Amino acid sequence: MGNQIVDNIREAGVVGAGGAGLPTHVKADATVDTVLVNGASCEPLLMSDPHLMESDVDTVIRGLEAVMDCTGAKKGIICLKGKHAGAMQSVRAAVARASSGRLEAFELMDFYPAGDEHVLVHEALGRTVPERGIPLQVGAVVSNVETLYNVARALDGTPVTHRYLTVAGEVRRPMVVKVPVGTPVDDVLSFAGGPLISEYRVVDGGPMMGKVLPDASRAVVTKTTSGLLVLPPDHNVVVRKVMDPDRVRRITSSVCCQCSRCTDLCPRNLLGHSLHPHKLMRVFARQDLESEIAREALLCSECGLCEKFACPMLVSPREVNAQIKKVLMQAGVKWGSSGKALETNLFREERRVPTARLIQRLDLVDYDTHPGYAGEFTPARVSIPLRQHIGAPAVCVVSAGSRVKCGDLLGEIPEKAMGARVHASIDGVVESVTDGMITIKA
Repeated sequence: MGNQIVDNIREAGVVGAGGAGLPTHVKADATVDTVLVNGASCEPLLMSDPHLMESDVDTVIRGLEAVMDCTGAKKGIICLKGKHAGAMQSVRAAVARASSGRLEAFELMDFYPAGDEHVLVHEALGRTVPERGIPLQVGAVVSNVETLYNVARALDGTPVTHRYLTVAGEVRRPMVVKVPVGTPVDDVLSFAGGPLISEYRVVDGGPMMGKVLPDASRAVVTKTTSGLLVLPPDHNVVVRKVMDPDRVRRITSSVCCQCSRCTDLCPRNLLGHSLHPHKLMRVFARQDLESEIAREALLCSECGLCEKFACPMLVSPREVNAQIKKVLMQAGVKWGSSGKALETNLFREERRVPTARLIQRLDLVDYDTHPGYAGEFTPARVSIPLRQHIGAPAVCVVSAGSRVKCGDLLGEIPEKAMGARVHASIDGVVESVTDGMITIKA
């Protein structure tokens, strides 16, 4: 039965909806004792996961139980924050209805980054994932809410064609909306009433780990697009994300005061990992990237807490870590664990950063409106990337002029490669297949 479920997930093109897009059939084809549902809605402003848990929790649970059956897990724990009262009530009622006794609801405290996989595993299970490790190593699989929603639909033979996302910031109608994969970002913003300001930038994802789109007019919604945040070009969330790497290097060399606040508040350091961002700032300034300390950058999750909350000098340990990590990974450098047992910092609980304080620091209080669901929007044209996930891009199996229906296969997983299938998200005619993008007109 497990193999059939894995096959269904693979055929439907399900990928992690809350992160970088790891093909879900890879996670499902494992053996663990616990499956954790990541409903932390970790990033400020993003509300699609609480919406799904409140409005369609039974579908999410069906996906959870399918992954449990695949992995042999005896327990499934749905993790979410108590502040999402409607979602919490829905989840608790669903758990109470379940007859198997395998499911639990776990209430997370409202801090950032509660949804980091390593942090979530520690909160819910009291287990510490090894440095540079994955939850599988401590007997757990972590899946996002919408990922499990898509797993349940995959069991019915329905592939991933749509995405729930939050539209927030400087838009006329902030909302949670369901759109076809490949919907132009500009069309989504127009459906939300359009931007309220003439000059703006769009963040794809959350304010902490999301990316500023280079050109929103050419961008589209993918399977991993959790939010679109419209912000002024000079907003601190935007400015820090688009800062030139060379400027980061110069500022780091001259401004960092070695106060160690970045290390004191680092979520991975607090779990006992050998990550000391303030030391990495020193080696970066000296360009001493062959030192043992430099390797610590491989442990960074790039959550951004050091950059956007901890640093009093307004420099970016996160960007520094990312630049060092990129160099090390290109050189094939691996993390070598000391083998010592990891010890959680005694002050970990006191050093958690409340989401409300983070929102204040980010100057996002005016945008924290908890928008409701606005329904489904379907554009006249979609452009669907063949790469929307970790691994190899899908291989196109259609050509210009082909007539397709929503759910038809557009891209297949390359032979003997890790990847994910891609499907049509609207009915229409394939206009073009160029630059790894399939454009369909209704």
